[in-house]
Amino acid sequence: MGALQLTLGLTAVAISAVAWGMFVRTIARFVRTIRLGQPDSTRNGPFVARMTTMIKEFAAHTRMSKFRHVAWAHWLVMWGFLIGSAALFEAYGEVFVPTWGWPILDHWALWHLLMELLGVATVVGGVALAIIRQRNHPRRADRQSRFQGSNMKQAYFVEAVVILEGIGILGVRAAKAALGAHEVPTWAAFVTNPLGDLLPASGALVSIFAFAKLMMAMVWVYVVARNMTMGVAWHRFSAFFNIYFKREADGGVALGAVRPMMSGGKPLDFEEADPEKDVFGAGKIEDFSWKGWLDFSTCTECGRCQSQCPAWNTGKPLSPKLLITQLRDHAYAKAPYLLAGGSRDMAGDEVGLSGENMYAGIDVLAIAESERALVGSDGAAGGVIDPDVLWSCTSCGACVEQCPVDIEHVDHIVDMRRYQVLIESNFPTELGGMFKNLENKGNPWGQNAKDRLQWTEDLDFEVPVFDGELGDTEYLFWVGCAGAFEDRAKKTTRAVAELLHTAEVKYCVLGPEETCTGDPARRAGNEFLFQMLAQQNVEVLNSVFEDVPVGKRKIVVTCAHCFNSIANEYPQLGGDYEVVHHTQLLNKLVRERRLTPVAPVTEDVTYHDPCYLGRHNKVYEAPRELVGASGATLREMPRHGDRSMCCGAGGARMWMEERIGKRINVDRVDEALGTAPSKIATGCPFCRVMLTDGVTQRQNDGVAGEHVEVVDVAQLLLTAVRRGKTDAAEKPEESAVDDQPDVPASTELVKEN
Repeated sequence: MGALQLTLGLTAVAISAVAWGMFVRTIARFVRTIRLGQPDSTRNGPFVARMTTMIKEFAAHTRMSKFRHVAWAHWLVMWGFLIGSAALFEAYGEVFVPTWGWPILDHWALWHLLMELLGVATVVGGVALAIIRQRNHPRRADRQSRFQGSNMKQAYFVEAVVILEGIGILGVRAAKAALGAHEVPTWAAFVTNPLGDLLPASGALVSIFAFAKLMMAMVWVYVVARNMTMGVAWHRFSAFFNIYFKREADGGVALGAVRPMMSGGKPLDFEEADPEKDVFGAGKIEDFSWKGWLDFSTCTECGRCQSQCPAWNTGKPLSPKLLITQLRDHAYAKAPYLLAGGSRDMAGDEVGLSGENMYAGIDVLAIAESERALVGSDGAAGGVIDPDVLWSCTSCGACVEQCPVDIEHVDHIVDMRRYQVLIESNFPTELGGMFKNLENKGNPWGQNAKDRLQWTEDLDFEVPVFDGELGDTEYLFWVGCAGAFEDRAKKTTRAVAELLHTAEVKYCVLGPEETCTGDPARRAGNEFLFQMLAQQNVEVLNSVFEDVPVGKRKIVVTCAHCFNSIANEYPQLGGDYEVVHHTQLLNKLVRERRLTPVAPVTEDVTYHDPCYLGRHNKVYEAPRELVGASGATLREMPRHGDRSMCCGAGGARMWMEERIGKRINVDRVDEALGTAPSKIATGCPFCRVMLTDGVTQRQNDGVAGEHVEVVDVAQLLLTAVRRGKTDAAEKPEESAVDDQPDVPASTELVKEN
């Protein structure tokens, strides 16, 4: 050990001690900060299932692989960071003793091959990621870049360190090869052995390269330790925990049911709730659970969620990525105030600290941050999240589906909406009428319950209505509000009823006993109204199925939103049923030859995946198989399956006007028209309404032909089964709500002719 080695080694140790000390202290601050969130005991287990999911997601990159052109490069960099850490810590020995290597491992050729591959892979992966970032740079016009709004300097810094660390691994190995520090066959050092032939045999060179590699790493450690909001770096550590603690223990993403309204780590009981003590949604950053804080901390700013968001892609102010990063920045800016015990009541008055100098020792910026409203316009209340951002969400779940680190965007948005509705009474004016109709009439359109069977008129068979006993009934047909009252949706209801009748399926409907499932109320944040409607329905359904074993309580539903609520959310309230979508049941009947298409629909059809059928419930194949069974030629849109574009109706957006940017339904129709279809098929009445309105607008614009129409897949099948005869469900109808006031144009129940 010479003077150079001793000097470099001691310098490296001293600098590392400072950097690693800062790093450990920052991690401790992370833990204290994340624990500021509300408790959530639902994340604790089961251990094996959660650990299996975590290992699978990071080792196989199952979530990252949704963007395959990026996944391979990130996979290389990830393993280079994890296993390459052995080369980093090996450098501490190499600085002092150039020939030093890990005991035992240094004598294995396979170990040297692994290090060689990691060095090359890290460089290749880092360069690839930098190129991908450049090709998708925000300089591209009009929101085309998924990195718009991301901190590009931080990202380039991380990628530069990745590349340099890979070069450092190869450089040290090449210098040791030149020195003859170890005998490694060329197949295990296919890059560094040839490079070593070009370098002088110098122990000093090994020490210098090792020192340089260490210093690059310590610069990274120092920078990230000083920047707790640097998600592009910190996700290397927090992503493991965020994946492990994801909402669904079975590995599923946070879609389907909305997370129950929690307070103190337990579901909120409205009968005993106290607004002064309990948490009603999220009105302050500390109202989010600790998992929410972990979500905010883990965002990598990759922008995958943003690239898939229908609101962002149609010019709305909502970007799921920017919403999460804004919450993150606010959380960490406010954290010193909260850690000091600060707290404000609903009026904004300080209640956590007292005394003349109660803010002594607290960063003035943290105090200022504590005074900001979580939701409010920048000009008025200085809110963190603008109301237009909050209410632009359609809850389609594209952000959650694409996020590689399992951030639960939709749950966070719904929690903020809950507080705005239940505590602040601050929501879009159109929702007021919808809430009133749900409360008074049991449906969003405000129609009378006695009219729920009007869709059965003119059918040439009798629709069985539940009369107190199920008898040999196999399925309860849940018609839904749209299926009962909306003229276009009635056609789907009639088609399904006729197909069930043809297949001799024993079913019945509830008629006036049905009430809205509460989906629009819950997604709009009115959890109280949802609970009221859902509990009423669960009581009715449980009484209907009173003599039927739990595993055999079958319900068939045509509305994707009803399907999702009854199947995924009613179990939270004691309603356990086997719920199938009508496309699933009809597909089963076709396979069993109880329905036989005999006259092919020889037309080109494109299929739109309803978000609450596809992404939220993974039903993709049954509707497509029905399109094929009808004889139609299926033309897929560019965005389909789990990347399908929303129609714009979800998240209670069906009842709100779009005043910003391009209408989502028109954007989706433009994509559908690009496949040159004669029909656009779907499996949800909300989607059918929105797409029909979009087609009508494009026909008025002269862009779409008059022959293009929107249908449900059940209608395609019925046409084929009935040998092309005119469907009774296609008869012109008078609108059921011509006198309904203040209903947005996109949701009016109009006569379709």
